[in-house]
Amino acid sequence: MSEIVNSESAITGARPLPRIGDIAPSFDAITTQGNIKFPEDYKGRWVILFSHPADFTPVCTSEFMTFAKMENDFKNLNTDLVGLSVDGLYSHIAWLRTIKDKIEFRGWENVEVKFPLIEDITMSVARKYGMIQPGESSTKAVRAVFFIDPLSVIRAIIYYPLSLGRNFEELKRVIIGLQTADKFAVATPADWQPGEDVIVPTAGSCGVAEDRMSGKENGGVYCKDWFFCMKPLTKEKVLAR
Repeated sequence: MSEIVNSESAITGARPLPRIGDIAPSFDAITTQGNIKFPEDYKGRWVILFSHPADFTPVCTSEFMTFAKMENDFKNLNTDLVGLSVDGLYSHIAWLRTIKDKIEFRGWENVEVKFPLIEDITMSVARKYGMIQPGESSTKAVRAVFFIDPLSVIRAIIYYPLSLGRNFEELKRVIIGLQTADKFAVATPADWQPGEDVIVPTAGSCGVAEDRMSGKENGGVYCKDWFFCMKPLTKEKVLAR
């Protein structure tokens, strides 16, 4: 499949879009917090790289205020935030100052955005990451979210249309879920929240499966059938750093 995608890209001249499992494409950028080299500057930490359509727009304003209020939550999860839009640096600075000085949302006031916001007036980064979706707009980035792990590997991607604000508790849940899967070699079921039971890998042999079904295996593993096994995992263990 990747060969087909790459051959089509060669014919059309288009850049293949990054996918889950790819190394995050590298770029240098000017931001509201100084120059960055991405993702090299963030190795060893998780990153949420996200785009928004434009400065001085209401949905984006509500999102940036929410991210700013939750920044410490993400830092506690070893996760940095990096924003992007195709506006210029001075527009970014003026917009963030306006948010701090004038905007109230959900009772929040004087909200200061301290994480970097990338200037991308040439749209080079947005196009590299597939943040420009012609079906939405040819000049504005959609609400893309890239979850990038400490080895700079893209682990999850979520796209929202221009009209829909993001669910930030879900973004936090994704980070916790990915970290939990890595740390404990498990998977998380539908609607999983920290503290709920997790899914363990399918048994590799009939004997192990039988032990699980009979309750002989240690660690609290229990099975509803050979392919559906779970175990408890406390919230304290999940969130321990």
